Amino acid sequence: MRIAVTGAAHWHLDLFLPTLREEADVVAVHDVDPVAAQRIATGLGVRAHTEVAALLDSAQPDFVLALGPHDEMAATARTLIERGVPFAMEKPCGLDPREVHDIADRARDAGVFAAVPFVWRQSELLTLMRERFADTDLSYLSLRWIAGPPTRYLDSGCGWMLDPARSGGGCTVNLGVHFIDLARVLLGDDVWVCSATMSNAAYGLPVEDYSLVTLRSGGRVFVAEVGYLMPAQHSDFDLHFSIKARDHYVIATSPTDVEIVAPDGSREHVTAHTTNVPHYPVFVRDALRRVREGEPPLASLTDMAAVMDLTRDAYALAGPLPVRPSREEET
Repeated sequence: MRIAVTGAAHWHLDLFLPTLREEADVVAVHDVDPVAAQRIATGLGVRAHTEVAALLDSAQPDFVLALGPHDEMAATARTLIERGVPFAMEKPCGLDPREVHDIADRARDAGVFAAVPFVWRQSELLTLMRERFADTDLSYLSLRWIAGPPTRYLDSGCGWMLDPARSGGGCTVNLGVHFIDLARVLLGDDVWVCSATMSNAAYGLPVEDYSLVTLRSGGRVFVAEVGYLMPAQHSDFDLHFSIKARDHYVIATSPTDVEIVAPDGSREHVTAHTTNVPHYPVFVRDALRRVREGEPPLASLTDMAAVMDLTRDAYALAGPLPVRPSREEET
């Protein structure tokens, strides 16, 4: 397969690229920043492009990994769908539900493969849970996932992430959507947002650096807590998951350790990857296999659109971000 990458200056490129190169031929890259496009293309020994249409005309790819700023994603998706090119697009695939519903409908009507890397669907944690419990056994889930500070986006050349006009928001739309999708997978389509709190108190930026969203399905509760608060680099997180499953209690306290507490209080430690990073290679291999074999994606733009509806509800319930006082006002 011939693979191309759009919006290649996105900081997630390295999560996908090694597996893409193992599984297929990466033949071209695109980014609207010509310097970034050329730098990445030179490193790969391929041709650089600054327009998606020109890349498709020249490279004729069999599959596209679509990254890039959130405000460019819907336009890229429309071009790929019009050309009938199978693709995977990094979340959130647009700035708002309207954009994402539009491209989801277009992909569905055109029959174009359009995957979204909601990689927790393929996580070892979810596999472990389903080996031990049915989804109906779950009554309470509290997932806390705190990432590094927002300065990491500036360091990686993705400062647009801190501009809500280009990103659509902060940690909720960037990190929280993973858990909102997982709530839909585990609790069903009747999930709704019952409360949300967001703040920019840590950094005073235009986007939230902390988010706490509570979802419900009947009497079952799913709490998603995310943030840009931990002094850490990419892929290093403060993680703590607590899950009530039937008469057991499941705790994930690190990226590799899961503890299962039995009804008698005995504790079993199981090794399983609990965070997102190790599962991007799994996603890439699965998506390419599905394209080759004519199967639909595990998570599609239609799923992303449903998640964006819930994300919109969370932002509406949280309300405007607090205005951080100036230093003079603080003193």
